[in-house]
This record gives sequence, C-alpha cells and structure tokens, in this order.
Amino acid sequence: MRINDVLRDKGDRVVTVTPDLTVQGLLATLAEHGIGAAVVTADGTTVDGIVSERDIVRSLAERGAAVLTEPVSAIQTTRVHTVEPDADLAEIERLMTERRFRHVPVVTGGRLAGIVSIGDVVKKRITELEGEASALSGYITGERP
Repeated sequence: MRINDVLRDKGDRVVTVTPDLTVQGLLATLAEHGIGAAVVTADGTTVDGIVSERDIVRSLAERGAAVLTEPVSAIQTTRVHTVEPDADLAEIERLMTERRFRHVPVVTGGRLAGIVSIGDVVKKRITELEGEASALSGYITGERP
C-alpha cells in the first residue's frame, strides 16, 4: 500500500499558514479546521515548515503567553520530513513511530501535494484489516469463492 492510496481516500486538501501569521491566528486556524498541525508556506506550494499543537504547547511552556503574539516562524519545525505519493505506507508508519511525529507532508516535484496524519494511516490499516478478515471469513465459511 502507498501514500497515494491514503490520499485517494482522504483527499489532497492541506491547511496551510504563512510564516508571519501569529501563533494566536494559528490556534484559530487549527480550531476552525479541527486539525492538529498545519504546513507553513510563504507561497502556498513549497513546504517551509510545519507547526503542530505540540509546538505551541512547548513554546507556551518555555516563553509564556507572550508567544501568542509571535509569528508562526518563531515556533515552527523547519526540518520537515516529507514523502512522495508513491512512498510505501509501512515505511511512513516506521518513520512516524521512530521520529515521534504525527503529520507528514506529501510533496511531488517540490510542490505540496497533500498531508498524511497518523490517524489517516491507522484508518487505512483498519480498513485493510477488516477487508482481509471479511475475505478470510467468507473463504472459511464458503460464502466466497
């Protein structure tokens, strides 16, 4: 299974923010869309960074409420791990687990093409396992050829 299989199910829409947006504005964006991270991009197509709820919490703990008026660029993660749409899903699962992050932007030819969260990956795996279980059950009971 590949990342593009996940994107085919969830779509390629990515919520992005600009580096100059305030952290308060970022919080509003995350809440509005019900998401835990946003890709930071100055031009809407390249990945300049990623910023998550975890980044906000750490920054608040370190610098206090004043961080809310700072730009997203002050708290974003700039070393972003990205993947191509044809990347193997198991590879991404390992990467997310080992590096302890939950969101991976999908990039094609240097351009943002989607984002995959750990929730998307788990949902896809559950669907896959349910299909396999149903097929095996049908085979065992003779309900399927």
